[in-house]
Amino acid sequence: MRSDAPAPGRLTVISALGVVEILAWGSSFYLPAVLAGPIAADTGWPLTWVVGGLSIGLLVAAIASPRVGIAIHRHGGRPVLASAALLLAAGHVVLGLAPNLPVFLAGWVLLGLGMGCGLYDPAFATLGRLYGAGARPAITTLTLWGGFASTVCWPLSAFLVEQVGWRHACLAYTGLHLVVTLPLVLGLIPGAPEPETVKGEGQHADGPLTPRERRAYRLMAGVLVLGGTVMTLVSVHLIALLQARGVALAAAVSYGALIGPAQVGARIVEMANKGRHHPLWTLTVAMALVVLGLAILAAGVPAVGLALVLYGAGNGIYSIARGTVPLALFGPVRYPVLVGRLARPGLIAQAVAPSLGAVALTYGGADAAYGLLVALALANLGLAIALWRARPDVVDGSGATG
Repeated sequence: MRSDAPAPGRLTVISALGVVEILAWGSSFYLPAVLAGPIAADTGWPLTWVVGGLSIGLLVAAIASPRVGIAIHRHGGRPVLASAALLLAAGHVVLGLAPNLPVFLAGWVLLGLGMGCGLYDPAFATLGRLYGAGARPAITTLTLWGGFASTVCWPLSAFLVEQVGWRHACLAYTGLHLVVTLPLVLGLIPGAPEPETVKGEGQHADGPLTPRERRAYRLMAGVLVLGGTVMTLVSVHLIALLQARGVALAAAVSYGALIGPAQVGARIVEMANKGRHHPLWTLTVAMALVVLGLAILAAGVPAVGLALVLYGAGNGIYSIARGTVPLALFGPVRYPVLVGRLARPGLIAQAVAPSLGAVALTYGGADAAYGLLVALALANLGLAIALWRARPDVVDGSGATG
């Protein structure tokens, strides 16, 4: 982009980032759901290791995330998101050409670096760096775009596997990142504001937290750990959990399909509210809906559809809260650095969660797994409530005093 060219409008920037997020999530986090089976069948590699590539990627993303936050604070999001496109493209080249399992897993290391540079947390930090305290509506709108990642990329991945095989499907994602994602980032994501815009504060952005801020930070990290664990457990094990309650496979898949529309619907309601309430209300309501939905499932009440709509709605606005609550708690100057730090524990939890769920199902059965989910969700609701008392006195993303 020429330095003298007019900056793209906010809607243009959010729309570009939305497409970037759809392809970033769809080609990484959501990839094994469609490709793992065909890869294992074609290569003979153990399915657990094929799926385990995602856990490796999430752990790598967790390691990288704090440095990513610092890089966005110092240089803005455009170079970091451009790096994500290149890393995701390179990772898919390695996957598509992998002659053996170790090389395949090495491809997931590259994908993990791309995830650390390109999923929600870096995108939120980019918006915070661009729009400061006014980033909350942009973050909310971006999650609406991101909610379509599986809707777009699961059918796309399935079509590619059927038409050209899993290896060429990976190479197709390489092409999409190079010809769609990268040009969108370089062409439509503005450079970071000049340092003078945060004069007097920028030098403290990665400095030590006050005691009150440390308490809020720890509580928010706990929310992200438990939230990531619950979300991943449900995503990976939902069909098995429903079947354990006597739901047929086809019906279980249909019920699971309710989660996506519920997520998007709840995000639209949150957008319509136009930030009139503190983001902690969004987080608290999100956790309450998740608890209610999982409790109905655990109780075996014949209202599976309602339970999953409630859970999906809660999970949908939780995605918004994880971006807007840190902005409200710590202010826009600290935001990119702290979002990078906060991403690490949540990503580690997501990497470990599938194995945790498998252990619960294997040794305790469905009742133990349901009990674990409800206990984690209740604990997270408690952390969300505790954040109300711990919140520091800063100006949040809606302009209201924290």
